[in-house]
Amino acid sequence: MRRFLPWVVPVPLLLVWQAASKAGLMRPEFLPAPSTIAVTAVNLLMSGELWMHVRTSAWRALTGFAVGGSIGFILGMANGLSARSELLLDSTLQMVRNIPNLAMLPLVILWFGIGEEAKLFLVALGVFFPLYVNTLHGVRSVDQQLMEMGRAYGMSDRQLFLRVVLPGALPSVFVGVRYGLGIMWLTLIVAETVSASAGIGYMAMNAREFMLVDVVVFAILVYAALGKLADSVARLLERTCLSWNPAYAKV
Repeated sequence: MRRFLPWVVPVPLLLVWQAASKAGLMRPEFLPAPSTIAVTAVNLLMSGELWMHVRTSAWRALTGFAVGGSIGFILGMANGLSARSELLLDSTLQMVRNIPNLAMLPLVILWFGIGEEAKLFLVALGVFFPLYVNTLHGVRSVDQQLMEMGRAYGMSDRQLFLRVVLPGALPSVFVGVRYGLGIMWLTLIVAETVSASAGIGYMAMNAREFMLVDVVVFAILVYAALGKLADSVARLLERTCLSWNPAYAKV
């Protein structure tokens, strides 16, 4: 029964949406019926166009996430473990964090042009800060009594990191991962408006030019589905890596 609970809200909403469209309460040029969008989805799927755009967007998103997330994790660990490193870097990073990505778009185009590098940079920048802030918070939240106990048992710095610091910080790190995955798709939408020739964002922008509202709505739904898929994978990885933690035990 539990597995059907997540569908209790979306399925009735789809049915109401379909009924309202068929009754003429929603104009198709503003919001097409779900059945119309489903036909559009099948056509895009059968033509192979959808797979091409999804593959391109997924590559940009995952590459940007890997780069930005890795740097954010490393700097979060460094600043959490070293007061000197935090004093040197954190203030600068916090100032950069408050600059909106959209405000940097003209500068990014000047730096990288309109190629793939600009898109990857924007995604990596968007992902960097959730990983950095949450990793830093996770390291700071590690129980200092456990650290002292580890030192009392003769653990080396490497053993303390692997057995105490990293496991203690992982819950916060995974919060950053899940938040970063959401930012990843939001940033990608903006990035793919920068002279792209493929990708889900390009598909939506191109459809807008020709007033293909069904394609635009379908592109939004694809973003939502990919975001949900990424979050589900992150949650599965979270439960696997934190199976030792009672708060993440399977019920």
